[in-house]
Amino acid sequence: MIRKNASMKTTPIGSGRGLAICFLLVSVLASRAHLIGDPAHAHSAARYDFSIAPPTTIILAQADLSGSRATATKNHLTNSAAPRIAAAFAPFAPKVKTRADENFFFVESDGIPAHNMMVGITAWQQQVPLPQPYFGDNAWRFSLAPVPAAQPQTIKNHFLRGAIAIAANGIPIFNPQNNRGEISAEIGELDEWGGHCGRADDYHYHAAPLHLQSVLGKALPIAYALDGYAIYGLTEPDGSQPASLDSFNGHETPTLGYHYHGSLKYPYVNGGFHGEVVERDGQVDPQPRAQGVREALQALRGAKITGFTTKSEKSHNLQYTVGSETRYVNYQINDNASVKFDFVDGRGQVRTETYSPRQRGSGSGGDRPPVAPRRDGNREGSPRLDPNREGGRTGDRTDARPARKEGDSDGTPRILNPKHSGNFVLQSSVVADGGVLPVEFTGDGDGVSPPVSWKGAPAGTISFALAMDHLAPGNELKCYWTMWDIPTTVTSLPKGARGIGKLGPGFRGQLGYEPPHSQGPGLKTYTIHVYALSAPPQMDKPQREVTREVLLSAIKDSILDSAELKTTYTRAGGSAGPKQANRKP
Repeated sequence: MIRKNASMKTTPIGSGRGLAICFLLVSVLASRAHLIGDPAHAHSAARYDFSIAPPTTIILAQADLSGSRATATKNHLTNSAAPRIAAAFAPFAPKVKTRADENFFFVESDGIPAHNMMVGITAWQQQVPLPQPYFGDNAWRFSLAPVPAAQPQTIKNHFLRGAIAIAANGIPIFNPQNNRGEISAEIGELDEWGGHCGRADDYHYHAAPLHLQSVLGKALPIAYALDGYAIYGLTEPDGSQPASLDSFNGHETPTLGYHYHGSLKYPYVNGGFHGEVVERDGQVDPQPRAQGVREALQALRGAKITGFTTKSEKSHNLQYTVGSETRYVNYQINDNASVKFDFVDGRGQVRTETYSPRQRGSGSGGDRPPVAPRRDGNREGSPRLDPNREGGRTGDRTDARPARKEGDSDGTPRILNPKHSGNFVLQSSVVADGGVLPVEFTGDGDGVSPPVSWKGAPAGTISFALAMDHLAPGNELKCYWTMWDIPTTVTSLPKGARGIGKLGPGFRGQLGYEPPHSQGPGLKTYTIHVYALSAPPQMDKPQREVTREVLLSAIKDSILDSAELKTTYTRAGGSAGPKQANRKP
């Protein structure tokens, strides 16, 4: 819930006028009846928790700005626009800090809101909220004097990475579309406050945080778009309904000039940028980077988040259900900034993993690979480097470093982010998804390739390709099976398949299937991927040199859809069993 503060101190604003104190009487949330937005999405209004009780009166105390402290510096809000902008963020101080220089307004926060989070999500990628370093040079920023763009840019199918706005409580607001182009609010990805966690465990909104009006009232913006224009709630500050909104949910009034409005249906926030912004790599540039502690995970089918409890500033509990089972993720941030995760399944069995923060790379390069967890295991809730995902920046893109071209000296494996619709399915008659690979198909048995089959390939498929890999400690991705030029008439491979398509080498250099040996204790995960291609891959290397990296580089632009089958294996005598514990946290 929003914390009630009798008084809050903000960053100094204004010029030398002595001690100034302003009082803000908080009004209740604006009416929900006005539905502005794209009629094409009228069937799917965003869900919001409107039960947040507003505080009574909030007093904002300003510092003494007399004397030399009134001198304009980049650390003080001296620009004429800055005090007006700062008023929207001030009620959330000191958790949210603001500053300005001659050109830009900066917002600092740890990315964790005062309200609850995560409850109500039914399409969950197993991420949880962790604090983010949105401070200093990594703060959010937007122009103090926005300039109308010569060619305003829509966010529809654009700016699918990173934030498009920053809320008054210091939480970034992303495009209502996720990075796959789906409307997050319409597919169960968002909680009751319009937010969820990205692949760096960073919490952000994908819809206008209208619930903030329980603190801000109607008179103040709930957010600022990254082009510098304010975003108000469902009404004008005087309570009247917005008139003549453009396709971006914005308009100009004599009092406020140009500004946007939130809405209860698409686009939910600013539907584009009326002002000037720079788009680079699919996002507004520059903007902060989120810093994750573990690799991104995949969606957990059938999961619904039913509870989220903050025990202390550093200790949290997330409760979710899968079918009739109730499960938990309990996690704690340690003093050394590492995070300890306890994954509790429906039988009360606990698996513990601890991750250390990733080191921020210098310059514009990606972050370094994460420190490996203390236990190996890529089962449910266990982070792994997904070979189908490509590293990126803040938010819905994973915080892993971007994919490198083959031959990089640091050996970083190539990561792809192909379409994964769920309609294209890969399966095996000998092992279920997540099941144990029979010993016959490992180095401890006959070492033959397992039988697999697939269905649901999209229209336009010309051929198939296949790879099987495993992320070993030290961020080493080992490949055991590489195939391509599989004709569309083939939708299955028998045990020990031969004479179908073309085979490349595994990580040991053997042409064809290399059976896993599962060296060392602990359960290992081996993932088989199949790709539906719109064109046959063009290779510039002989067959024996077509490794997994070469194959993925050749097909990355022609993947229509993909599917995967995860299998596990541990050698006899390996210690992979989870320890027993009480189920409830």
